[in-house]
Amino acid sequence: MNNPASYRDQHVVVLGLAKSGVSVAKLFHKLGAIVTVNDQKERHLSPEADELEALGVSVICGGHPDGLITAETALVIKNPGIPYSSPPVRQAIELGLDVVTEVEVAYLISQAPIIGITGSNGKTTTTTWIGDLLEAADRNPILAGNIGTPLCEAAQTASAEDWIVAELSSFQLKGTQQFRPRISILLNVAETHLDYHGGMEDYIASKAKLFASQTGEDTAILNADDLVCRELMAGGLIQASILPFSTTQELSYGFFITPPFPEDLTTPEGEEERLIVWRDSEGFTHKLLPVRELGIPGRHNAANALAAVAASFAAGAELPSLIEPLREFRGVEHRLEHVCERHGVTYYNNSKATNSVATIIALRSFPGNIVLIAGGLDRGVDYLELVPHLRDQVKAVVALGQTRNKIAYAAELAGLTDIIIVEPEENAEAVLQQAVREAASIAKPGDIVLLSPACASWDMFKSYEQRGRIFKQSAHTL
Repeated sequence: MNNPASYRDQHVVVLGLAKSGVSVAKLFHKLGAIVTVNDQKERHLSPEADELEALGVSVICGGHPDGLITAETALVIKNPGIPYSSPPVRQAIELGLDVVTEVEVAYLISQAPIIGITGSNGKTTTTTWIGDLLEAADRNPILAGNIGTPLCEAAQTASAEDWIVAELSSFQLKGTQQFRPRISILLNVAETHLDYHGGMEDYIASKAKLFASQTGEDTAILNADDLVCRELMAGGLIQASILPFSTTQELSYGFFITPPFPEDLTTPEGEEERLIVWRDSEGFTHKLLPVRELGIPGRHNAANALAAVAASFAAGAELPSLIEPLREFRGVEHRLEHVCERHGVTYYNNSKATNSVATIIALRSFPGNIVLIAGGLDRGVDYLELVPHLRDQVKAVVALGQTRNKIAYAAELAGLTDIIIVEPEENAEAVLQQAVREAASIAKPGDIVLLSPACASWDMFKSYEQRGRIFKQSAHTL
């Protein structure tokens, strides 16, 4: 696409009335474009429409009308979650029109350099941690993207002295063309969102667009423990300066843990004092702090810390300034969030675990005696990768949502006998409340009740945030 200012007096269609859609519609309206916003939701379910219509923006709700996309349309900006099979998107592509997400628009108007963070797991934790580290280093971070503030909104207010720290999904990145973050981070790649992408090839290609426009002046941070990341580093397509990190190997250059964690997740980790270190291009090793001093536990959070430190260092932060915020960070809502203790049982909210890998990571963060609440949107995954971890860490499973029978079957294969299936009701909140009560009835003092669904929330809830907050309320009111 062209610079947004060049669309003055041209027809721009925005698909989707979420926060990012409202933000980008306002931007193009301010720049003089003829903006139409379209959303499938009925008008009474779209309160955002009032604000746009008051500005003079045309808003069409309740479906996709004929004539929405024509040869006169100059640009289509779609909500990331709208699939490419959607009729207006298909029509735009057939007409040869540019179809982008808000990420592309924000990049083209931003004076501030952008740190783009993506991965199947750990994005929100790492993005938030980078924000804390850069704040401590006086680097003026602005958190945006999936983490809250729309990128377009952040880009309009940011100056060249700021850093936009953007959490980015594969959905957002798929709709980019020229997007060039100054610093890019790929944390890991797991099998997820295949219903949207149609297969791993498109999913990986969408993630890899994070690096597509970078040059040798930029930095690409990748996880040397992840197979897809290693293939991308070795493939010769990344033109940026590569800065790797690892929890399982000592690197000749980059950020790593020493002594390394064992690669095999089933191997005991031992009692060694592990350190976070930086090895520079001349081979000198610089110690930062012990892993045990990180503000949040778990080897997955050690990996997130490495990525966050690497990004902050690449943004010009001095390493000594990062040590205290590494110690003080306490995580984010819905990611292994301690909720409460009731009758000797501890409750944790991990609603952001929307795939099996995230749930496995959560299970391995505890010594065992877990009553797991899991299940949600069915994306065609069988969840058999959960079996050994259910066998080793979990004493009972409460399954709900579209995948309840698949989760229960995995628990059966793991040899569990305490398996409860909560059948669906019209009221999704009541289903989750029942699941919490069932888990509480099984748990004994010293046990952990963990909501870690391994599934997206959209079969029952508007978001994983809503699911997590209902869980927390249910636990508090036991």
